[in-house]
Amino acid sequence: MATAERKGRLPGEREDHFMRLPGAQIVSTRALLAARENIRAAIESKAMICIYGQAGSGKSFAVNASLRELAPALTRRIQFRARPSTRDLRHELFHALGLPGRPPSHAIEFDRMLRGALEEPWVLVCDEAQWLSKLCFEYLRYLWDDTDSDLTIVFTGGNGCFEMLQSEPMLQSRVYAWQEIGRMPLGEVLTVIPAFHPVWADADAELIAVCDQEAAHGNFRAWAKITHHLVTGLHRTGRTRVDEELLRWSYSKLSTRQAV
Repeated sequence: MATAERKGRLPGEREDHFMRLPGAQIVSTRALLAARENIRAAIESKAMICIYGQAGSGKSFAVNASLRELAPALTRRIQFRARPSTRDLRHELFHALGLPGRPPSHAIEFDRMLRGALEEPWVLVCDEAQWLSKLCFEYLRYLWDDTDSDLTIVFTGGNGCFEMLQSEPMLQSRVYAWQEIGRMPLGEVLTVIPAFHPVWADADAELIAVCDQEAAHGNFRAWAKITHHLVTGLHRTGRTRVDEELLRWSYSKLSTRQAV
């Protein structure tokens, strides 16, 4: 559980990797490099951007890694797993920004406090933005539109995020850049995965290609899960190198369904 000091802050680098995979490295995928440039431009322009994609595509990883480099002290994150009210949003912002005292009891006082705090430079990451309601989007736009605001907003999300933001014309028109993070093509997989974890460093490229085509499908989280199982398998069997039998055992752990 996050401590009061860490609430709203960027997670530690180890938290970026699925199941805190030991030995995993940050690798510069095309998506990560593009996200870094989009976020850099957004911070310079005090803009709103949206980075979205399917589950496991690496969007949160790309955003966290980029902001850890570009603006670690200025970044605050908020995230909801259910539809929040504007009251919920105000309170989450209050705690994420580390504001002193107790949250004001009246909305007008609360808004004045938040607007005053946002006169300082901040980068706000709204993770899983598809859960935000129209009123919450309107409230964020209200804060960002304030003439004294020094706020950059990065919306991230999975299924429905793009559609949700596009459905709000007043917000959609203000989004400076959109980036969809999709599957890695096979050529990139063959370059990236050997650098991702030591178990792949000397693996046969044909085995990596088979694994991607049959199981991982360019999804970074799937690769992390397979790698986790593979590390376990190497330890249990005493093997020192990836082979086809062990690799197929590793990705057999992923969800599959027989055709009927």
